[in-house]
Amino acid sequence: MSETDLPEPEIDTTQLDADDRLKPEFVRAVLDAVDIGDAEAARALVEPLHPADIADLFELTPRDSRAALATAITNLLDGDVFAEMNDYVREDLIDALSATQVADIASELDTDDAVAIIEDMEPADQREVLRALDPDDRAAIEEALSYPEESAGRLMQRELIAVPEHWSVGDVLDYLRGHDELTTDFWEIFVVDPAHKPVGTVALSWVLRTPRSIAIADVMKREQTLIPVDMDQEEVALRFQKYALISAAVVDPGGRLVGMITVDDVVHIISEEAGEDILRLSGAGDGDINEPIALTVRTRVLWLVINLGTAMLAAAVVGLFETEIAKFALLAALMGIVSGMGGNAGTQTLAVVVRAIATNQLTSSNTVWMIVREFRIALANGLVLGVLIGLGTILFYHNVPLGIVFGLAILINNLVAGLSGVLIPVTLDRLDVDPAVSSAVFVTMMTDCLGFFTFLGLAALAGLGS
Repeated sequence: MSETDLPEPEIDTTQLDADDRLKPEFVRAVLDAVDIGDAEAARALVEPLHPADIADLFELTPRDSRAALATAITNLLDGDVFAEMNDYVREDLIDALSATQVADIASELDTDDAVAIIEDMEPADQREVLRALDPDDRAAIEEALSYPEESAGRLMQRELIAVPEHWSVGDVLDYLRGHDELTTDFWEIFVVDPAHKPVGTVALSWVLRTPRSIAIADVMKREQTLIPVDMDQEEVALRFQKYALISAAVVDPGGRLVGMITVDDVVHIISEEAGEDILRLSGAGDGDINEPIALTVRTRVLWLVINLGTAMLAAAVVGLFETEIAKFALLAALMGIVSGMGGNAGTQTLAVVVRAIATNQLTSSNTVWMIVREFRIALANGLVLGVLIGLGTILFYHNVPLGIVFGLAILINNLVAGLSGVLIPVTLDRLDVDPAVSSAVFVTMMTDCLGFFTFLGLAALAGLGS
């Protein structure tokens, strides 16, 4: 893949607000120029923007106006803009471009960014774009597409600097200066053996400060973090965080160097994965405001239907005690507090545990410790809340048995919430089911059903409905 050596455009801060977002009046001015057919005025307004801000402009533009905007500023739509663009917005624009145009854009990008553009296209469109690429570019992208989605193979770029370990620092400098086709964005030089297996790395700063006669093997750092090509991108991000990496070599099953991953790609993955987990806990899907409405409805309604089923189950539990509720209507008013407090406690525990699993803080070696920890927290919280609610009920309703039942129910349901909040996501993780997607439904079901059953069952035993 070729890379431009032109400097990045100056960022025109007059079009940005204090938070570095495009000003509404600027967006309106550009769209007004597009609406009246003044493409020259639209280009003049957009040209000073950084590629990331041009991408933001398309995301702020109504969907039915994006094609017209793209036509007006087509000469400004380069690979850097598409690389910064929201996935759904980019797919809309890609659909409006010819295969040759997409191939031209892809050829300007590093392999990882080119793959991000091509991988979501329909198979027939993919083949057409690949045919329009140069043979070398096509081979690199086809190889990347052969790896699983969200793996290191899809994330990595093949543009890197690798040198043999028998070279001197002078040989490396001559190589870098004598080959214009080499990538221009790198922080480390990878040192490989004759089988092209990485044996070390050299920081660019070390090369620049070391005498030419010194062997590269004498200044390289032999300890390095190697990323298997099939490793999940979330695990890749965790390794970058744990070892404070700037870049890392990606190796195939035979241990040969096939690419590298840089920290700028990992920052995006960390943000994306964190956002996905938060949204999955609520069953909101991708949560992207540019996501098609039909896809959003389909995702959300599925979980709402599942929640409806768990609510019906909780209602069935309540139905077992309809005689007691009919005789003592106050039970109906208070039982929702028991389930609600349990649900809140379960959500707190669940959020902590899902995050711990996602960041590899919770493993098989400390699972028991985590269960005991959350049980102790739930017991402490349950005792505090149970005593407060029990005393408050006695003072407010002047009913000692009701206060005791209410306090015990709060205590027991807090314990249920704490244990289910840790056991359910851990169990799902062991079964290779994403705990961020499914845990909330099961935890809510447990706190609702057992909360109602505990409160109403204790009330029945205490004779409150008689």
